[in-house]
Amino acid sequence: MGIGNIIPGVSGGTIALITGIYERFIHAFRSFDVKSVRLLLKGDIKAFLKYTDFGFLTAVFVGILVSIIVLAKILGYTFKYYPVYTWAYFFGLILSSVYFVGKTVERWNVAAVISMITGVLIAVGISLFSPATPNDNPWYLLLCGIVAVCSMMLPGLSGSFVLVLMGNYELIFVDAVNNLEWAILIPVAVGTLIGLIGFSRFLAWILKNYRNVTIALLTGFVIGSLNLLWPWQTSVYNEAGTRIIAYKKFIPEHLDAEVRWSLLIMLAGVITIVLLEVFAAKQEKA
Repeated sequence: MGIGNIIPGVSGGTIALITGIYERFIHAFRSFDVKSVRLLLKGDIKAFLKYTDFGFLTAVFVGILVSIIVLAKILGYTFKYYPVYTWAYFFGLILSSVYFVGKTVERWNVAAVISMITGVLIAVGISLFSPATPNDNPWYLLLCGIVAVCSMMLPGLSGSFVLVLMGNYELIFVDAVNNLEWAILIPVAVGTLIGLIGFSRFLAWILKNYRNVTIALLTGFVIGSLNLLWPWQTSVYNEAGTRIIAYKKFIPEHLDAEVRWSLLIMLAGVITIVLLEVFAAKQEKA
């Protein structure tokens, strides 16, 4: 999930969904309610930890934090020097996840199909917006944290890409993370916590009452996000050449070495998700 949250166009929620921990993740955050506060105030720490699934959440967030810290510089390097190969890997990863997410829909009826198409249109529509300018105002950073984490929790909607649209992706995930700029990171972290606790309650409710159409909608989000991850794209800058305002996609004209390697790397992304699914299935049986 940490890797997914770093990459614009990849959703940590997608990874959670295909590895089988998505609903547990949502319900764990939903459990931070009045009852959990009462258990904490009573000093019943054991009951509090069990009620909130605290061990599970700790494991997930340690993994996310380690990934962001360790991989931010690595991915910065690969995107700078090997952008096509990097995009190809994540395109293959998300392409194969469409099947594994879609198969969790219990009934593909008319409502589910309409919901999926709606999800595709929303995700593609978001990808067509132009990025804003960077803004380090604490209140705006707080809003970035809230909006990005809500997007992260929806498979197919990339929290990182939302930050690109809000103009603060590089400011937060590159500059602030690599240089540990706490004045930027703390407001984002607070917004993230607010978004997690608040939005998870809504997601838990909708999954409980409208699970089939919700998973179909999320499948549509995942399909629509492929538009963001197409490997062959060039950046379009503003007149001053200081800021990316759009991405122009194209189809390679020749099957050269780069294209062949990209297709192999894309296949590696597909295989990665298949292996994750096999591992998750074994863990579920155990």
